[in-house]
Amino acid sequence: QKNSCVLPEDLKNFYLMTDGFQMTWSVKTDDTPMPLGSMVINSVSKLCRLGGSSMYTLPSAPTLADLEDDTDEEGNGDKPEKPHFDSRSLIFELDPCNGNGKVCLVYKHAEPVVSPDTEIWFLDRALYWHFLTKTFTAYYRLLITHLGLPQWQYAFTSYGVSPQAKQWFNMYKPITINTALLSEEADSFVNKLDPNKVFKSKNKTPVLKKKQPSQPPGSQKSHTSMTSAKTSSVAGNSSRK
Repeated sequence: QKNSCVLPEDLKNFYLMTDGFQMTWSVKTDDTPMPLGSMVINSVSKLCRLGGSSMYTLPSAPTLADLEDDTDEEGNGDKPEKPHFDSRSLIFELDPCNGNGKVCLVYKHAEPVVSPDTEIWFLDRALYWHFLTKTFTAYYRLLITHLGLPQWQYAFTSYGVSPQAKQWFNMYKPITINTALLSEEADSFVNKLDPNKVFKSKNKTPVLKKKQPSQPPGSQKSHTSMTSAKTSSVAGNSSRK
């Protein structure tokens, strides 16, 4: 109501389930945990607007709109039109990116009325805009896919991630950082698992136990009589001695 705009449906549903999101994870080096990944979606109270006020307390201090470079290419070819810090756009911060930039929810057409169409853009530390996704749902998938690795948003810029961040990518997201390798050797990452072989039922052949041949009753009786005769003869010999 304050900014006369309506949240996109997917982002509104997200805030109806949870007021923001924050998840961090660490790696252990020399038995000491070191924070590495960070995934953040600001709460509604921290969904602050950018460009609406001065960065400093001085009355004549410049605003972000004053620092904006209008010489950038806008909407040339397949590149979407970049946001503006003045009244032409409404910009809200979704993720502070640990000081490496800002992920923003952008209403690019705010005059004469605010358009409900929104996009997700990344504002780097040099105040250059980089398009990420058209919807919040698509951005949320990117956030989860990149595991919140440091500076992962710079993978969508023309200058890419820093060498230090690239080392973490090579360790935890090698396919994402080596997209050229993926395009050259497409079969290298194809799942060649044959489900017909994996889930094939194994029919075990039952093992037939060999039965002992049964002796006829007559033979059993003769064997018993021979045993008793041998016993009696041994007893007689012992008595004679």
